[in-house]
Amino acid sequence: MPYWEIFTPEGAFTPEDKANLSKDLTKVYVDFVNLPEFYVVIRFHEMAENEMYVGGVPQTNFVRLVVDHIARQMDDPEFRKLAMSVFEATLAPYIRDRGYNWEIHFDETPVDLWRVQGLAGPPAESDLERLWAKENRPIPYDEETLLPLEPIAS
Repeated sequence: MPYWEIFTPEGAFTPEDKANLSKDLTKVYVDFVNLPEFYVVIRFHEMAENEMYVGGVPQTNFVRLVVDHIARQMDDPEFRKLAMSVFEATLAPYIRDRGYNWEIHFDETPVDLWRVQGLAGPPAESDLERLWAKENRPIPYDEETLLPLEPIAS
């Protein structure tokens, strides 16, 4: 699950900006690594004056992005480089092109330390994960067989 926290100056993004940026970031994960949409969680924090400091100086033109990856890891250095360029291009119209200074970093949590509705995420690219993506929700399953424990309408 990607979990994004985006710290911005007050009023930097309209509600429409937040919705559009969230959709754009979700699309990256769906298109590039086939994640279910509901895996992507984005939280916006608006910072009042004198709440964001860089180098000990208050900032009113700075955006900080903190991202935690869980469902997929960026193990390959070339993939990391590609991913960073894709994320930077996705963020650019909302941040760079509006003249904000910004910084981003990614942490990666081991997948076995993650649960959704008390369920371990299914193996990447498995039929069960594709079912979760199709249904856009976690579906209880048998951990040995990876078969759903509830009837699914076709």
